[in-house]
Amino acid sequence: MSQINETHDIQLKSWVASANATGTDFPIQNLPFAVFRRKNSNEEFRGGVAIGDQVLDLGAVVDANLLSGDAAEAAEAANAPALNEFMGMGQQYWSALRLALSRALREGSELQSSLEGALVAQDDVEYALPCHIGDYTDFYTSIYHATAVGSLFRPDNPLLPNYKWVPIGYHGRSSSIGVSGQAFPRPKGQTKAPDADTPSFGPCKRLDYELELGIYLGKGNELGDSIAIKDAEDHVFGFCLFNDWSARDLQAWEYQPLGPFLAKNFASTVSPWVVTTEALAPYRTNWHRDENDPQPLEYLESTQNRESGAIDIRMDVLLETEKMRSEGAKASKLSESSFKHSYWTVAQMVTHHTVNGCNFLPGDMLGSGTQSGPEHEEAGSLLELSRGGKETITLENGEERKFLEDGDKVIMRGWCEADGYNRIGFGSVEGTILPAK
Repeated sequence: MSQINETHDIQLKSWVASANATGTDFPIQNLPFAVFRRKNSNEEFRGGVAIGDQVLDLGAVVDANLLSGDAAEAAEAANAPALNEFMGMGQQYWSALRLALSRALREGSELQSSLEGALVAQDDVEYALPCHIGDYTDFYTSIYHATAVGSLFRPDNPLLPNYKWVPIGYHGRSSSIGVSGQAFPRPKGQTKAPDADTPSFGPCKRLDYELELGIYLGKGNELGDSIAIKDAEDHVFGFCLFNDWSARDLQAWEYQPLGPFLAKNFASTVSPWVVTTEALAPYRTNWHRDENDPQPLEYLESTQNRESGAIDIRMDVLLETEKMRSEGAKASKLSESSFKHSYWTVAQMVTHHTVNGCNFLPGDMLGSGTQSGPEHEEAGSLLELSRGGKETITLENGEERKFLEDGDKVIMRGWCEADGYNRIGFGSVEGTILPAK
């Protein structure tokens, strides 16, 4: 597990002035990774690091031959159209590059003059997926979300008995994951009205978002081997924001007996920046299980996980309608929650996923599941906020919603704050719904 070190020091300032601005997502204590190129160019996509409102071009850093040792090897691997090789190198190399870049970007660095030409304004770039996501598993780690949704679909049995014993997940569709800015047509499929004798086919009527975190795996494991909980987070490269779009009416008809299918595989959207596990070290908090609930089985239990397995990553959701865009109005905030409420930790997800010998590859992704908090206003989906479509949500400009309409843009943001440490952020993930084809 990543420990707090000199890169987290709140006193650090950067010679990149925008990194020192109050409220920036990307101070020198963050240094997340993405894959980018200049807009409207034929450049190759390559790795970059966010610093203030700029991107540090790792290609330029490599060409200038400014780094040495493990940091140089890591930068060379990250100077690629996908970060899989870098992710697979492991904690030693991730930390070495983070430390070298932190020192190079600090006020007073001897490398300032050499690196100033390696900066590209974020306003001038476009992003690709940060890596090839070979496999994607979506978990279901918020007990508040699971209970709320279960009560809508199974009023007599909202929380199935296995939920408190095993981290529940399903194998998602990685081919339809896109980077922030993704626009997609409203999905079509079968639905069945409660009073109908047969299902019907057509565009979904209950399109929804899900407020999640994406968790990128780094160094993998061999097929047949499992990852012990004490080692689990050494295999986690970093985190992003993740919107797992959902067609609730398709879901209600198809999800039994095998779970999500067409209701989930038409689109999912990730934020471009990957905040490393090491950057999140100051925002860890203790994880606990209610004494009245079953305690984890031995393979899912450790002192380390109890003491610092939870992470206080705060997230919110905003909705921008076509009318808001045409009138220049700001997006309307719908809800805010935190990953600290998760019933299962990242380490428990990784360990359980591999306990049967399943192998991870660098760049594989886990979804956290919808992150709803204990209060209704902390719900991470419209399904919960509208209580299954029974209540209308009034937006700040007076428009109303129960589920998403064509033209709606959903914006999710994430950030971390803790006493004695600088605020860091994830940027945002945005996606827009187009009419059905």
